[in-house]
Amino acid sequence: MPTPTSLLKRLVLGRPFRSDRLGHTLLPIRIALPIFASDPLSSVAYATQEILLILTLGGLAYLYLTPLIGAAVVLLLAVVVLSYRQVVQAYPSGGGSYEVVSTNLGARAGLVVAAALLVDYVMTVAVSVAAGVDNIISALPELNPHRVAINIGFIVVLTAMNLRGVRESGRTFAIPTYAFVAGVMLMIALGLSRALLGHAPQAESANYGIHAEHAGLNALAISLLALRAFSSGCTALTGVEAISNGVPAFRKPKALNAARTMTLMGVLAITMFIGVTALALISHTRVVENTCDLIGFAGNCATDPQRTVIAQISAAVFGNNSIMFFFLQAATALILILAANTAYNGFPLLSSILAQDRYLPRQLHTRGDRLAYSNGIILLAVIAGLLIYTFDGSTTRLIQLYILGVFTSFTLCQTGMVWHWNRQLADAVTPAERFRTKRARAINAFGACFTGVVLVVVMVTKFTHGAYLVVIAIPVLCVLMQAIHRHYAAVRAELRTSDDDEDEPTMPSRIHAVVLISSWHKATQRALLFAKATKPDTLTALTVNVDDSETRALMREWQELNISIPLKVVESPYREITRPVVDYIKQLRRSGPRDVVNVYIPEYVVGHWWENVLHNQSSLRLKGRLLFEPSVMVTSVPWQLHSSANRDLTRVVHSPGEIRRGIDPSAAPNGGETTRSRRRAKSASPAPDPVVRR
Repeated sequence: MPTPTSLLKRLVLGRPFRSDRLGHTLLPIRIALPIFASDPLSSVAYATQEILLILTLGGLAYLYLTPLIGAAVVLLLAVVVLSYRQVVQAYPSGGGSYEVVSTNLGARAGLVVAAALLVDYVMTVAVSVAAGVDNIISALPELNPHRVAINIGFIVVLTAMNLRGVRESGRTFAIPTYAFVAGVMLMIALGLSRALLGHAPQAESANYGIHAEHAGLNALAISLLALRAFSSGCTALTGVEAISNGVPAFRKPKALNAARTMTLMGVLAITMFIGVTALALISHTRVVENTCDLIGFAGNCATDPQRTVIAQISAAVFGNNSIMFFFLQAATALILILAANTAYNGFPLLSSILAQDRYLPRQLHTRGDRLAYSNGIILLAVIAGLLIYTFDGSTTRLIQLYILGVFTSFTLCQTGMVWHWNRQLADAVTPAERFRTKRARAINAFGACFTGVVLVVVMVTKFTHGAYLVVIAIPVLCVLMQAIHRHYAAVRAELRTSDDDEDEPTMPSRIHAVVLISSWHKATQRALLFAKATKPDTLTALTVNVDDSETRALMREWQELNISIPLKVVESPYREITRPVVDYIKQLRRSGPRDVVNVYIPEYVVGHWWENVLHNQSSLRLKGRLLFEPSVMVTSVPWQLHSSANRDLTRVVHSPGEIRRGIDPSAAPNGGETTRSRRRAKSASPAPDPVVRR
C-alpha cells in the first residue's frame, strides 16, 4: 500500500513523467507568454506607482516630471527588448546573459551575472507576491494584519504549482495573465475615451494634499529626485531577460518562437505602461508611502492603507466597488502573484546550468518527478519566504533591493554581445551581412551604455535605502560559487586515473573480514556465511563487551554451537560501541600497509518508517565512522523482517537522470519479475545452510 507521504505527493504534484516525455513539456507562444512574461507585464501595476511615490516626497510640486520619467522608462524598455531579441537568436541554448557574458567576457564576469540574476529572481518572487497581496488588501482592508501569512501562503501555492511541471503551471497561469491584459486595455481605452470627450475620470485622491518631506529643492536636488524616481520606475524592466534563459522550453523553431514572444511581451508592456501612466496624470492620482502624509485622507491614517494607483484608476474609470473594479483588482492581484512564476522558471533553469558547470551543487541539475527542476524551485521558495518574513511583506521596503541585479546583468550582457558582433563582423563576407552585423552591434552598444548609466543611477539612489544588501550579496554569492567549483575540480582531479599516476593500482596483499556480532540470530548467521563465501585471508567475528552477562552468554552459545569462526571480544569500559570497533580495525590494518579490512554489518530491513527508529542506529553510526578510515570497506548484510514483505516491489519508482545514466526507465525492476513469480521463487528456494561447524 502506498504511504501517506506518497499519496500526498501524488495528490499535490500528480503522476510522475517518464524522461522520454520531455518533449511533452515544450511550450507554444500562447503558453510561453504568461510563463516567461508575466513579470514585466505585471510590473505595469506598480511601476507608475513607484515613480509617483518618489516624486510626491516633494509634495505636488514635482509631479510634472512624471511624463518625462515615463518616456525614459519606455525608451529603455524598448532598447532592452530589442537587445534581448538578438540574444535569444545568437545564443538559443538557454544560458541567456550568463552564457553571453561567460563566452565573451570570461568566467568571472559570467559568475557576476549569474549571481546578479539569482538575486533578482529571488527578489522577483518576494516583490511580486507582496505587491499582489497589496492589491488584495486594497479591496479587502481587513486582511492587513495577516499580510505576512497571506504572502507565505501564496508562495507555497506557487511552489506546488511549479513542481507539477512547466506546461501545467503555464496553463493554470494563462487565464489570469490574459484577464489582466484585457482588463487594463479596456480600462485604458475607456479612460482615455472619457478624457477625450471632456469627462476625464477623477481619482479618489485627486483632492488630497501632500505634506512635502523635501520642499524648496534646488536644481541639483530636483535632478537627484528625478533620477531616484526613474530608478524606481525601471522596475518595469524586471523579468525581460527570463525568455533568453528559457529558450530550450519553447517549441521548435525555438529561437524564432522566443524572439516572437519577446516582441509581443515588449509591445504589451509598453502599451499598458504608457496607458496607466497617462490615466494616473489625467485622474490626478496621489499616492504616498506614509498615509498620514495625505491632507484630507478620510480614514484612520495609522491603520487604514491607501489604495494602489491601479486600484484608484480602476475605481475612477469603472466606478467604485463596481463589478469591473473587483474584476481588475482580482486580475491584478493574481498576475502580480503569478508574476513570480517568471522567477520560478528562470531561477531553476539558470541554477541547473550553473550546476552543470559545477558552480552550484549537482542536485540542482536533476529534474524531479514532473520533469521540472524541483530542487531549484524549492530553494527559491525557501529564500523568498525568508525575505517576506524579514521585511514584513512590505513592497516598498522590498523594492529597494530590486532591479540592481537585473541591470547588472543587462549591462554586462549587452557588452558581451558587442564583443560577439565584433567577432561576427570579422568573419562577415557580403556587404549585406556586414550591414546587419553592424546594426546589431549598434543596438547592443547603445543598450549597454543606456543600462550602464541606469545601473549607476540605481546604485547611487537606492544604496542607502537597502540596495547595499544586494551589493554585498552578489560578491558573496560569487565567492561561494567559485569555492564550489574548486571543490568539484579538486575531487575530479583526485579521482582521475592516468598512466603516470604515482599511486599505481595494486591488488591488496591480504583481505581481513570482520563480522560485527551483537547476538546469535539469523541476520548474524547470514553475515557470517556471506563473509566466508568471499574467501578472505582472515575471518573474525567481533563483539563489543558492553554488558558482561550478555557477552558471557554469547560466548557460551558460540562454544555450544561449535562455530569454526573465532569470536573476538573487545572491552568497552565506557559502554561505547563505535570507538572500540574503530580502534580494533586500526590495529588490524597495522599488520600490513597493503592490507584491506572488510567490515560486515548485519542490518534489519523493515517495512515501516517508524521501525527504522527502533533498529539499525548503531550500524548507522559505525558506518559513518568507518567510511573515514583508509583501506576499510563496509558491507551491509540485510535481513528482511516480515513487515518488509508487504512492500510493493513491482512499482516502478523512476529516479531523476535515468536516461542520462543509460538506464531504461521502461524496464520493470528486478528484470521484470512480478510479485507472484518472486513469491514462487521464495517458496521454492532452500533454507540457508547452517554455519560450517568443526
